[in-house]
Amino acid sequence: MLAELFRNLRGLGRVPARRWRGTLGVAGWALVSGFIIPPQAATPATAATSLPAPADGQLTPNSRRAYAEVLKLRLGPARELLRLELASTPTAPAPLLVANCADFVELVVSQDARRFSELEEAQEARLAALDKAPASALRDYARAEITLHLGLSQLLFQHLVMGGYHLRSGYHQMQNVVQRYPAFAPARKTLGVCEFAVGSLPEGYHWLLRLLGFTANVDTGLKNLALAAAQPNDFQTESQIYQSLIRESYYKKPEDCLRLTERLVAQQPDNLLFAYLMMSVSKRQHNGEAALAAYRARPTGAGYLPVPYLHHMAADLLLYKGDYAASERENLAFLRDFKGLHYRKDAAFKLYLAAWLGGQPVVSVGRYREQINRPGPSDVEEDNYAQHYYHEAQALNPILTRARLQCDGGYNQQALITLRSFRVSPTMLWRDRIEEPYRRARAFQGLGRLDSAWFYFERTQTVAGPKAPYYFAPQAALQQGYMAQNVGKNAQARFYFEKALRYPWHEYKNSTDAKAKLALRELR
Repeated sequence: MLAELFRNLRGLGRVPARRWRGTLGVAGWALVSGFIIPPQAATPATAATSLPAPADGQLTPNSRRAYAEVLKLRLGPARELLRLELASTPTAPAPLLVANCADFVELVVSQDARRFSELEEAQEARLAALDKAPASALRDYARAEITLHLGLSQLLFQHLVMGGYHLRSGYHQMQNVVQRYPAFAPARKTLGVCEFAVGSLPEGYHWLLRLLGFTANVDTGLKNLALAAAQPNDFQTESQIYQSLIRESYYKKPEDCLRLTERLVAQQPDNLLFAYLMMSVSKRQHNGEAALAAYRARPTGAGYLPVPYLHHMAADLLLYKGDYAASERENLAFLRDFKGLHYRKDAAFKLYLAAWLGGQPVVSVGRYREQINRPGPSDVEEDNYAQHYYHEAQALNPILTRARLQCDGGYNQQALITLRSFRVSPTMLWRDRIEEPYRRARAFQGLGRLDSAWFYFERTQTVAGPKAPYYFAPQAALQQGYMAQNVGKNAQARFYFEKALRYPWHEYKNSTDAKAKLALRELR
């Protein structure tokens, strides 16, 4: 779930600036630490140099064991391990930091508003306790980290003024920790993620960043993160996973991330977070079977924090596979167990698709469709897309929809077979005429048949023209840019990235532009 929220930072650009508040509540946590092994090979922009000898400041052995339980999403055992240490050393930074990590994880994963006030008070009490402890690298880091956790928790539950205040304060505190203790790697990790996240936000958010006093640079953030990933420390695993997630999600270089998640799961099969990471990365890389295998092999039982979102992910995977009844069951379980407000519109949309493609009665199909429009936020990209579909009120093409889902799950050959029955008619929507070659292109791309993929990406842009208000043509140009970049044709890659930027408004304008700009920066 934490990695999924990090991924959602990419969706920030899809939301107009006037709606920033709810979006930051969901994805803003990624501006700081999460919980997420030798360091991965870095690009020139992220190459790490050695830090000097690490500053004094490590977790105590007991806190380190508790932190390992937090990483597994076993919060009850973690809190039990910390109980005596917190009682005997109430101002010690190590147990206070790990205890706050457990509370922050609970809030982010559950999004249970009923727990917010109690856990907010606990975070504030820990900050007060740290103020009584002597200054040190770990004390100052813990105070900055908990301040950031507090701000992001407040933003998550719409306490915007105090959340913004604590977010700004924690960010500047972490900058000061790095300046005062340059060899303390954990601070480099958090500051690096902050800097990358802030630096990669689209231009529509720059007014907010200036308001909050944030100045950041993507390259500086990557350098700090690489330093933290290369330096042995208590939070090195976090740094390495963040580094690989950024390379996978933003720079389309998934190999390191896949190897890392495979190794983590093999080393700790009882770790629910690592099982989630395997599921999430495999899903994003269109390997539905591997993602489903990770879901079915995940650890369960007493002690683990319930993660209803896993049911929602599994519902997607089963929808891709065409197991509509099982997909429906998983999404219904998600809606039943999840305490938060996000992903509910997306779940309703997927329930609608499962009922429609599965041939359920019209009444059932209509009921799920109307559920999309129930009151609730549409800040995360999936909910925003579902709400856009509802208001657009244009019927989906069943052939294209089925092919799209098959491609999303990596069932590319089946998608091409599905597309054989597609026929253009005089009354067909322009959107469907554009989408058809795009779906063929993505299927051929998934099969590694890049010449055919290139042809259909070009065809997509020809049919769309320069001003179609759909994402297919700009995404086609973006994919061609990546394809050219991968074979060293930088001039051609630049042409297509810049072409992607020139398209006018479409559903994913800001996020597509952000990816293209990052790719262009890498070509420098």
